Amino acid sequence: MTELKNTERELQHFRLRLLVAVGLVLVCFGLLGSRFWYLQVANHDAYAARAEQNRISVVPITPHRGIVVDRNGALLARNYSAYTLEITPSKAGKLDQTIEQLAEVVNIDARDRRRFRQLLGESRRFESLPIRSRLTDEEVARFAAQAYRFPGVEIRARLLRNYPQGETAAHVIGYIGRISQRDIGRLEEDGTISNYRGTDYIGKEGLEKSYEAVLHGKTGVEEVEVTASGRAVRTLSRTPPVSGKNLILSIDVELQKIAETAFGNRRGALVAIEPSTGDILAFVSRPSFDPNLFVDGIDVDNWKALNESPDRPLINRPLYGTYPIGSTYKPFMALAGLELGKRTFTGTMYDPGYFEFGDRRYRNSGERAYGTIDMRRALEVSSDTYFYSLAADLGVDAIHDFMKPFGFGQITGIDLGGEKTGILPSTAWKRRAYSKPEQQRWYAGETISIGVGQGYNAFTLLQLAQATSVLANDGVYMKPHLVKSLQDSATGEQTLTVPHESYRIALKPENIKMIKQAMASVTRSGTAARAFAGAPYVAAGKTGTAQVYSLRTGERYNASRIDERLRDHALFMAFAPLDHPRIAVALIVENAGWGATVAAPVARQVFDFWLLGKRPGGPVPDTPPQPVEASGD
Repeated sequence: MTELKNTERELQHFRLRLLVAVGLVLVCFGLLGSRFWYLQVANHDAYAARAEQNRISVVPITPHRGIVVDRNGALLARNYSAYTLEITPSKAGKLDQTIEQLAEVVNIDARDRRRFRQLLGESRRFESLPIRSRLTDEEVARFAAQAYRFPGVEIRARLLRNYPQGETAAHVIGYIGRISQRDIGRLEEDGTISNYRGTDYIGKEGLEKSYEAVLHGKTGVEEVEVTASGRAVRTLSRTPPVSGKNLILSIDVELQKIAETAFGNRRGALVAIEPSTGDILAFVSRPSFDPNLFVDGIDVDNWKALNESPDRPLINRPLYGTYPIGSTYKPFMALAGLELGKRTFTGTMYDPGYFEFGDRRYRNSGERAYGTIDMRRALEVSSDTYFYSLAADLGVDAIHDFMKPFGFGQITGIDLGGEKTGILPSTAWKRRAYSKPEQQRWYAGETISIGVGQGYNAFTLLQLAQATSVLANDGVYMKPHLVKSLQDSATGEQTLTVPHESYRIALKPENIKMIKQAMASVTRSGTAARAFAGAPYVAAGKTGTAQVYSLRTGERYNASRIDERLRDHALFMAFAPLDHPRIAVALIVENAGWGATVAAPVARQVFDFWLLGKRPGGPVPDTPPQPVEASGD
């Protein structure tokens, strides 16, 4: 009886366990079924898309960067295909060991190592960084045979940038470099980061930077079907890239070379403009640099040499440098006197060699006395006294208002970034510039030096060249530009960047004609006569000398006793031919002394080539420091 009870109890326990097991199985199948439903029904679209993404690899296709040529088609920036040896630090293990082993297969010198270390510090570890560029076919073959030894190292075929003219026009063209974190941030802000997938380089300086969006082009896309292991099976679709547009510059590279050579080893700047179009024909900043050094990342030694040089070769002098422009301001002052009714062309005054204002005497350069002079004679011999007097009669605000439309102290709008404004002084400017009430007041004596381009005046060479071009063009303002047109690389179609004038300054034609005639006297019988002796064309110009070192009361200027970098700057502005100007030039030779003896001969070489096709023999000869009794400037 007991045995039957035990058997029945065990049977009940078995049935209970069986029910529990069945229940657990049903729950598990329910969970599995619900999971299947969640994956295959509720989230079908999302997981189908993810599966498709795993099956399809989207590969960016980098567009060809546009090239840069001068107005005659000479190459200034081009692309070429080359092999680069690249390391992805996150995949390469011990970098030092990897590099040492690589050096046994492919030549890697100390410069390559320094440049790689610099790039490593500026980039993320998962980015592929070049350690050697422009590998030969033999080096490619040697590495290919040993590639299995180097995880995270690969050879890539890339389009590299090259600047075949070297230092010529380097400040104009600029250079490209690897995309930095700062560049990425800027691209994200602009909403253009997606267009840079697969791109490693971006414009850093010059036109390469200011026309980056035009030069870069549009990145293409290729959809490739891949296996689970990542092997490509077939191409599903392809959206081809759109190559960047080519830049056709207004610059003539031969004229550029002649202008650069004319400076020799001296520091300075020159801008030459075609008045009727605003085309910049030459844009010189001396000394210069080789932009090819920056493409792969400049090494420490070259960077130190450029960055620490006292001559500052990386500074774009026509764009960034601001200078007092000395007597080159006088033609514009004379025109202001005529237009505002403060002077007539034939009216005379007596020049005793100085101008007295209050208890102070403002003396002529060289302390020369010119006697009775009119406006033509004042410009011809560069009488400071005449323009001291004129400035006092005009007043600083009238001078400011007249000079502003010519571009003095204004952004010209040239197609390069970072242009300096300079200073065109006025009473309102001084109130803004200074914080103390006694400093904000404009004193009448401060206007005197304004009339001869000194005092608070501080302009860029580009502004002086542009003002000269506007004067040559009878008051018509054409926006200065370095890129003449954009060319579609596929169709060859060109689009002008500056198709029409910006505005016209209301000037009386007879006044412009008189000023031009007086400027012509400067090159025929005045301060620049020696530089333009024998020229078969008539140039209209004005020499200038700008003070750098402030003399103490009673002290006389003697260049031979002053440090070379404190000596006066030599300036010259001119246009030619007189009747139908084809070129306008402004230039400065830093710390070189008189504009007549140093700067004007540089302009003569530029004019001779542009107007006559004549090539000079070399740089303008150096001249010794001028004695204090020299006249004119």
